[in-house]
Amino acid sequence: KEKLGALIKGNVVVPDDPGYEEARQVWNAMIDRRPAVIVQCVQADDVPPVIRFARKNGLQLSIRGAGHNIAGNALCDNGLTIDFSRMKNVRVDAGKKRAYVEPGATLADLDEATQAHSLATPVGINSTTGIAGLTLGGGFGWLTRKYGMTIDNLVSVDMITAEGKKLHASESENADLFWAIRGGGGNFGVVTQFEFQLFPLGPEIVAGLIVFPFNQAKQILTKYRQFVNSAPEELNV
Repeated sequence: KEKLGALIKGNVVVPDDPGYEEARQVWNAMIDRRPAVIVQCVQADDVPPVIRFARKNGLQLSIRGAGHNIAGNALCDNGLTIDFSRMKNVRVDAGKKRAYVEPGATLADLDEATQAHSLATPVGINSTTGIAGLTLGGGFGWLTRKYGMTIDNLVSVDMITAEGKKLHASESENADLFWAIRGGGGNFGVVTQFEFQLFPLGPEIVAGLIVFPFNQAKQILTKYRQFVNSAPEELNV
């Protein structure tokens, strides 16, 4: 613990520490995994030495963004968990319509920051979802029909490779890697910042659910399909 702690600015938590039980909690309370080490990063520069430490000591790595994944992939038994829950900053460049998001942020963190400028990007439907897991898995939500999936609006990422090397990936830089992380699975590296394209929206919108009795389902579905097929393109959002 002391050796690893000397290499980073974040906090190192092991099973004997008072905060360990809280640190290993994730959204799905059915998950009961016990990492040997939890590293609570506070900056991107904390990640390379942690990865090298895990490799040197033969420790399995898991990455915790906001910890919302139902399968509990944020944790690993007897391994090392990189915990980004303290890295939740969202910076918005309203002029460029860009958001720069740290990997521990939730959708609520992103929406709060972007709506201050009447901007948004397609994300999920649950505010407690983590932006990192959602984006790297594809991501869709209320704005998808108009603006595409979350990965369609990912402009670039900063990430750390398995060798501990810092990279920037976009359509013009490390393009193959940028293609891979947008839904290609895992183990391509650890993302430490996401850059998203934003669109004008809000802060006031009209939204809600329309619920019909089940015995009207077929009739309503037929009318809906007729509407979609005949509606002007600008209404198909």
